[in-house]
Amino acid sequence: MFAWAEYVKILVAVLVIVNPFGAIPAFVSLAGSQPEAERRRTAQITALSVGVVLIMACLFGESLLRFFGISMASFRVGGGILVMLLAVTMFNAQLSGSKHTPEEAKEAEHKADIAVVPLAVPLLSGPGAISTVIIYIDQAPSLTDKGFIVGICLVVALVVWITLRLAIPIGAALGKTGINIVTRLMGLVLAAIAVEIIAGGLGKLFPGLIQR
Repeated sequence: MFAWAEYVKILVAVLVIVNPFGAIPAFVSLAGSQPEAERRRTAQITALSVGVVLIMACLFGESLLRFFGISMASFRVGGGILVMLLAVTMFNAQLSGSKHTPEEAKEAEHKADIAVVPLAVPLLSGPGAISTVIIYIDQAPSLTDKGFIVGICLVVALVVWITLRLAIPIGAALGKTGINIVTRLMGLVLAAIAVEIIAGGLGKLFPGLIQR
């Protein structure tokens, strides 16, 4: 089994990539004018959708890669590069285009239900988060470890729900500057995670790179 420190690392990695704090401005912009009950419902459905997407990636991600003939080592390198690009955009306190484009933001303003699209997918559980849980579930040595990673996805969904439920007071307390500072700090952590993922993938593809 993984050591408990490994579970903490996985939880931090997935939580940083999902970045619910970074989604607060978008949530307030899209759902801030909704009645309180409707806003609670939006936060609940968004969190539930994030949990479902991440758990589906855990359960079927590896099978999908095998279907397309993609090795996990290659996927780790590609996923790590994507995570690094997300980290760079977080350094700049911006949303990555892989999460949310200006065109999608404009279209979302006219959607009646914004909980699943664009809030849950791709804003929170986008390609980076999906890639990360697939990579970590592949590294899990036992079914127990895989079960813990599924549990981590549920914890992340719970954090998303709490954050969005309190989005307006959190946004008011932190302000745009505070949220940007938190996002930049998460970007620093995410960059380190990306380097680790890429290094692991390159080590599998090119075993000669690993010093013995």
